[in-house]
Amino acid sequence: MKLQRKNRLRATALGALAVSGALVLTACGSDDNSGGSTGGNGGKTSAASNIKCDDAKGQLPASGSSAQKNAMDVWAKNYMAGCEGVEINYKSSSSGEGIVAFNQGTVGFAGSDSPLKPEEVAESKKICKGGQGIGLPMVGGPIAIGYHLEGVDSLVLDAPTLAKIFDGKITKWNDQAIAKLNSGAKLPDKAIQPFHRSEDSGTTQNLGKYLGAAAPSDWKYEAEKKWPAPKGQAASGSSGVAAQVKQVDGAIGYFELSYATSQSISTVDIATGGSAPVKATSENASKAIAAAKITGTGKDLSLELDYTTKAEGAYPIVLVTYEIVCDKGNKAETLPTVKSFLNYTASDEGQKLLTEAGYAPIPAEINAKVRETIASLS
Repeated sequence: MKLQRKNRLRATALGALAVSGALVLTACGSDDNSGGSTGGNGGKTSAASNIKCDDAKGQLPASGSSAQKNAMDVWAKNYMAGCEGVEINYKSSSSGEGIVAFNQGTVGFAGSDSPLKPEEVAESKKICKGGQGIGLPMVGGPIAIGYHLEGVDSLVLDAPTLAKIFDGKITKWNDQAIAKLNSGAKLPDKAIQPFHRSEDSGTTQNLGKYLGAAAPSDWKYEAEKKWPAPKGQAASGSSGVAAQVKQVDGAIGYFELSYATSQSISTVDIATGGSAPVKATSENASKAIAAAKITGTGKDLSLELDYTTKAEGAYPIVLVTYEIVCDKGNKAETLPTVKSFLNYTASDEGQKLLTEAGYAPIPAEINAKVRETIASLS
């Protein structure tokens, strides 16, 4: 990972840093937290950062969304520094793979950029004895549209133009539709090379929801986790798409803002119909997420986002990553660690780190319900 990214994350609490690949880190004591870390020892609190270790102990396997990888890296690093003897093993893959692993009973929780489908909830009841899988919104953020176009330092696009680009209907960077949105820009007569995710992805699904809602005449595909359009090139994970955009002149792709900032990739400003195009920032994503409504039933806290917002400064291409857990019937050996770790990620301290890592905190009113639900898990 780039030095710039490392330096920024070192500034977060407890000197957290991002690591690449599957996260398998073992906590060990240090002079900074000795005497205060009591993870897995009678429900005490770590003095290092007020993390409530409770009865957390041993390994906690988890997997899923690569969208939240950079946030999970920071959270796990901090948590394990405060709770001795606990290992958080989050495998960054995809939302689809995470849900499969959850419903197979191989992980304590899964990360997903979309709520569970009815058939996935039904499947979860085999694992969640006496209960079912639910989604807890934990990470918010903008889906950045990253591009690499030599000589073009700023770029504005709207939903119809984006839809046509990703559907292969606009193929040159100097197309009239792009030029109209970028008056005065010197757009080259260069082929557009769009990149998308190769595997099932909640990021793909959320982009599809935006395009379908904001450009229904130009994006006719259902919002599914599998990339629907026949054009474009595929890459694995958000990191893979970002790497291709970084490397290929003329490329455009989509990934979470943290991937753009860590690799210094230029991002598109989105024309929403408001007074000015909106930049992909954590603050602007928070403005859009704040209008979300809880649509889940029971303890499920799935949200409905407004992808067509024209509110000033609200960036419309957003996602919310859910941690998928059982409301009842969680495994006894991992339940204390699941509750302790998720309590930390949903805490004021944990949510504050999201902005520093390029994400957006969950709105306070919704996050209060998340905390209540975590406390009730059994």
